[in-house]
Amino acid sequence: MCGLLVNAVFGVVMAVLVAAADTFVHWRIYSASRVWRLGLRGEERMNRFLRLTLERRGHRVLYARTVPGHGSADELVVGPGGVWLVHNEAWAPGTEISQHGGKLFVDGRTQSKLVGALTARAEAAAAAISRVAEVPVKVTPVLAVHGGKLVRTPFAADGIVFAPPLKLIRWMRGNPAADRSPDEVEALTRAAVHALPIGGRAISAAA
Repeated sequence: MCGLLVNAVFGVVMAVLVAAADTFVHWRIYSASRVWRLGLRGEERMNRFLRLTLERRGHRVLYARTVPGHGSADELVVGPGGVWLVHNEAWAPGTEISQHGGKLFVDGRTQSKLVGALTARAEAAAAAISRVAEVPVKVTPVLAVHGGKLVRTPFAADGIVFAPPLKLIRWMRGNPAADRSPDEVEALTRAAVHALPIGGRAISAAA
């Protein structure tokens, strides 16, 4: 059509541009859905991001630890600003993830089972680490979103912060809940190693 309306050269140029745009759109869709299509929960991506960011800034990370009676913690981050239990979830690219009235909604449905299990896991991890460390320890649950469509990010719902991996890491750095020295970070990491046994393939260097 462009060739008929203008000239042949213009028609060829427009055809190339349209083909390039179409390829780019399909690549973005493929990339966004890859984690979800392969059935992965995103631990590998989050592990890599944590190694390249927080672990280089005085944080210690334990991977695939078991919280007795509450399943597996994908990552436990111990840093100067606090202790976070990171959970990873992958949703289809078009899935809408949002909060209304302080509650999490996924495609318009509440997720009481997901948030309840994650909150209980963080509380159990805190109790186990506190017993070993012999000091009160708060563990904050956070959720790394892989895929899906977040209406706003990061956002808090049901007491849990939700965001894509890199934005979640920035939020953790920018919202400290404690002020611990490097020695205190190491002591809490050792306590977590003893309190939470290894529960998967990945092993932290602290173990």
